[in-house]
Amino acid sequence: MNFINFEEAKKIKWDMEIEKVPENIIEIIDRVKKEGDSAVRFYSQKYDKYERINLRVSDEEIKRAYEQVNPETLEKIKSAAKNITTYAQAQMNLIKGMNIEIDGTKLGYKILPIKRVGCCIPGASYPLFSSALMSVIPAKIAGVKEIVVCSPKIKPVTIVAAHLAGADEIYDVGGVHAVAAMAYGTESIKCVNKIVGPGSEFVTAAKKQVYGKVGIDFIAGPSEVLIIADETANPRYIAADLLAQAEHAEGARANVIILSNNLEQKIQEEVEKQLNNLKTKEIAEESIRKGNIILVDNLEQAIELSELIAPEHLELQIKDAEKNADRFTNYGSLFIGEYSAEVFGDYCSGTNHILPTGGSAKYTSGVSVFDFIKKPTYQIVRKQSLPKLIDVASKLAEAEGLYGHKNAADIRR
Repeated sequence: MNFINFEEAKKIKWDMEIEKVPENIIEIIDRVKKEGDSAVRFYSQKYDKYERINLRVSDEEIKRAYEQVNPETLEKIKSAAKNITTYAQAQMNLIKGMNIEIDGTKLGYKILPIKRVGCCIPGASYPLFSSALMSVIPAKIAGVKEIVVCSPKIKPVTIVAAHLAGADEIYDVGGVHAVAAMAYGTESIKCVNKIVGPGSEFVTAAKKQVYGKVGIDFIAGPSEVLIIADETANPRYIAADLLAQAEHAEGARANVIILSNNLEQKIQEEVEKQLNNLKTKEIAEESIRKGNIILVDNLEQAIELSELIAPEHLELQIKDAEKNADRFTNYGSLFIGEYSAEVFGDYCSGTNHILPTGGSAKYTSGVSVFDFIKKPTYQIVRKQSLPKLIDVASKLAEAEGLYGHKNAADIRR
């Protein structure tokens, strides 16, 4: 890992670069729009190296998947699903509609679920079946009627997780062509209203391209963790959490801010020691080498840098972590204290692991029930309210030069 100071860290461009959508992604999307299932099958064979006649996972396949999943794994999936469900339900309980009256006119908004949602579940490098729990469960709790899951070379454990979470349709399709199919529809996959879920840079670029035709959760870049540690922190925990992030992909970002110079060497040694025993060493080693250990003078500098970076995952392994937690505002998910490891949020504590990256935590949050609802407004104007409203609307419309608007108000005098 690189050892740098506060001033050097401030010069790094931490925000995600939104690159132009590559031409081949536009080509894939256009072909899926025109050719439907045949294009999806073509790209599944070309990029994912498998062929499938029926894109949808059948009820028989779902039944077989349950038989193939280790019983202990199944129980742990159910345990994680229970916590995620409890957390999502608590969020939903906070959401209420509203109505007020202004001069006799009734105004308000309703809480309505999105009708049909698509969930991207990665399956190329690792079968991230936990993402099925994280995307499907909040949608189900929000009241979405039709939940679609797409995952390439779908594994039995992913089928089981998606089914347990409450998915209505499961498809053995991934990548750009899955995004295109969900956005525009094919013979087998009916188009959705919104697409959520993590994926490669290609999936992210595809989501960016179809945004507008459908809604998306957010544009995400490489996964990342930032740990803030002082002299009370445990170097073994720090190294383990950095490597857990680093093994995601070669582009993953694993950084730590230290308030004590004594920590740097201890962290470096622990990273090397644990890396040598890691089965995913080849990937983790590539990304951890790009990571930074950043020495700052005090907690104020650590906060300033953290707010600038706005990391996906922020861990506070410092003295009085709970007391200082409210001083941080830019992060996807916050892990307070040395026992609050990111891995628990990734799998089973209850919060969601589909989170904003590359600085986007400055303006958005992770996936939750809020992503699956709409808040359309309504109004009821009664006759006694008309004179004042007509007078205001008519004059404003005339001032803007919109005489059709003025007439629509005046005609009700």
